[in-house]
Amino acid sequence: MVSVSRVKLQTLHNHGTLNPRPAVVHAVLFHPSDFFDACDRLQVRYEMLRRVRVDGWAVTQAPHAFGCSRPVFYHAHTAFEHAGLTGLIPHKHGPKDAHKLSTDVMVYVSPLLQDPPQLTQALVEPCGRLVQPRSSVRAVARHEKKGDGADATRSRP
Repeated sequence: MVSVSRVKLQTLHNHGTLNPRPAVVHAVLFHPSDFFDACDRLQVRYEMLRRVRVDGWAVTQAPHAFGCSRPVFYHAHTAFEHAGLTGLIPHKHGPKDAHKLSTDVMVYVSPLLQDPPQLTQALVEPCGRLVQPRSSVRAVARHEKKGDGADATRSRP
């Protein structure tokens, strides 16, 4: 196996395309190769799909050779059919931001930022949002770090 530079590994990690298990990729073209890289998840998945579509490999054979399961193969196939190569790039799941303690809500309750339990109660009554005390503490820290609504916080009595 050809060694991969730390810079490339860091870049793959930052883009979410670092293969977490490159050692399980058994396809011959990845070992040894200066071009094919088992650490590059996008390249591994694309080559797996290409082997089935172009080279006529069986769907049962390709996932094993490329270090994944059949459900992963079918998911990659569907994603590639719908979005091309970008469909093979993994995406983060779940909420992308604070959905209960948004910036608007934090500005509304800014006078209570120093008392998270009181903040929790203030959100339940008028906003109808049940927020755990620990979430309130994290929101206060995030609010202070980002400076969300800092001008509004300072202008209120």
